[in-house]
Amino acid sequence: MSAPATRRLTTAQALVRFLAAQYTERDGVRHRLIAGTWGIFGHGNVAGLGQALVEYREAMPYHQGRNEQAMVHAAVGHARHLNRLSAQAVTTSIGPGATNLVTGAALATINRLPVLLLPGDYFASHAADPLLQQLEHPVEADVSVNDALRPVSRYFDRITRPEALLTSALNAVRVLSDPAETGAVTLALPQDVQAQAYDWPEEFFADRVWRVRRPAPDPAELAEAVRAIRAAARPLIVAGGGVHHSEAEPALKALVDATGIPVASTQAGKGALRHDHPADLGGIGHTGTAVSDSLARTADLVIGVGTRYSDFTTASGTLFQHPGVRFLNLNITAFDAHKLAAATLVCDARSGLAALTDALAGHRVDAAYETEYRTGRARWEEAVEGAFRADDDSAVPTQTQVLGALDTVVGDEDVVINAAGSLPGDLHKLWRARSPRQYHLEYGYSCMGYEIPAALGVQQAAPDTPVWALVGDGTYLMNPTEIVTAVQENLPVKLVLVQNHGYASIGGLSESVGAERFGTDYRHRVADGSFTGAPLPVDLAANAASLGMDVLRAKTVRELREALSTARAATRPTCVYVETAPPGTALPAEAWWDVPVAEVSAREAATQARAAYERAVADRRRHL
Repeated sequence: MSAPATRRLTTAQALVRFLAAQYTERDGVRHRLIAGTWGIFGHGNVAGLGQALVEYREAMPYHQGRNEQAMVHAAVGHARHLNRLSAQAVTTSIGPGATNLVTGAALATINRLPVLLLPGDYFASHAADPLLQQLEHPVEADVSVNDALRPVSRYFDRITRPEALLTSALNAVRVLSDPAETGAVTLALPQDVQAQAYDWPEEFFADRVWRVRRPAPDPAELAEAVRAIRAAARPLIVAGGGVHHSEAEPALKALVDATGIPVASTQAGKGALRHDHPADLGGIGHTGTAVSDSLARTADLVIGVGTRYSDFTTASGTLFQHPGVRFLNLNITAFDAHKLAAATLVCDARSGLAALTDALAGHRVDAAYETEYRTGRARWEEAVEGAFRADDDSAVPTQTQVLGALDTVVGDEDVVINAAGSLPGDLHKLWRARSPRQYHLEYGYSCMGYEIPAALGVQQAAPDTPVWALVGDGTYLMNPTEIVTAVQENLPVKLVLVQNHGYASIGGLSESVGAERFGTDYRHRVADGSFTGAPLPVDLAANAASLGMDVLRAKTVRELREALSTARAATRPTCVYVETAPPGTALPAEAWWDVPVAEVSAREAATQARAAYERAVADRRRHL
């Protein structure tokens, strides 16, 4: 018998060749799993993965980043837009390059989105010990800074011998392609092992297809779910990001059209129904609409579809107040399905919704209930119109009028990206999502600095789609560097840069919890140590221009609409810069959010805030 065919390559070369041959397939449609690799090179990866990416640059596209955290955000944006069926890899050196991955990895794992992290590591042989940037632990010699990635990774391995990659690479791809397990995956690569040669089995490099399953609901669970829905007088669906990941939007619409059950959405689930569907109630929870939160308080059955029930969704346990409220959770992950002591449908969202529709044939909610939520929906639409409307086109726009101007410019195919600050609340309440992929809010980790790099990843995933990154001044200052990458890669992202001279969201929260807006403004320090002087002479528009963007400055509502129209048609990276007038946010919160307030204080603001806190927290329920 002849020996199996082998190919002599370095570990890094073998990894790149392996990744280039991995595919996902769902519903008969195949996608390349690792569509490209982001990288910043240092001594920990330049001679290994860097050389391999040069050697196989035709097989593995390479994208040059400027900040390691931002590269992960870009990869996450790409994966989310493609419904987790395609991902990207990120390679860094050892030391600060590796530790800069931690925030991005946490964001990916919290949001259940795939990204492959390939940081360099110390010499496995310890031939050079200690080497530059190595963490020396006095009693655990095998610890490196990459171990900080363990708690935020869904799979982690350190490849200390070439042949270890044979098993670990397969496990890494298994997790990346599994909708119930996915998140950040880390393969730490000692720099000496990256460069070592090995005789690799040829079958390691063969095309491999990972089928993304659509598990159907268990018959007993389905029967129990149908009984619960038929018995409910006031059911409410809470649509989460799992609806989008499963491409279950048509199945959700079919269920709603058949039964009349209304739908409220989390930040990740918004757009699961088009905004003008008569059963779409908009956002739910602390940043939700009045109609969603009103119905949530009186719902006797809450049907969660693909949601993990964050505290913003549940209003920190104070939202669902019906005395007999029960929960039914449809989720591909049992961990999420069992939350709030729910009855469960552990299955794919599209499969589960279709099964429910068939099993509920002939069932419909009471006509009076439909009339109630449609009336509430109409009232909320009037509130949206009021927030968006600008009666004077020559006036400085408010933040909500900025959104109103953008609303008049975007098409159904446009993507709007945001993550942190005061904009998520305004967008969740007010934005009219026209298509399933239009509303792209990262709110699982609410990470400042996500928007610009995520826009790059989305633009790569959808090259002909207008992609908008909505960024406040605080977020912009966190992470503007990938503007240079957008220019280098000729990605025509559109940046809407909103200047309000401080942290608008946390400033309002600070005031509400008795912290008196301390440290939340971008202003000169005055004699008493506070930051209440004049705004700083910072020109963020000039900064964006210096990084290579075309910049349009808009001072009035009219100029803003014109600038947005120009930006949408632009074929290179373009920034619309606008300084907004108060008020900084839209309509008040319709539900509470728990941020504990000091129990004792000598300051009146904190004393009053504590009294309000104790009144609100009294409504919390433990759903058992």
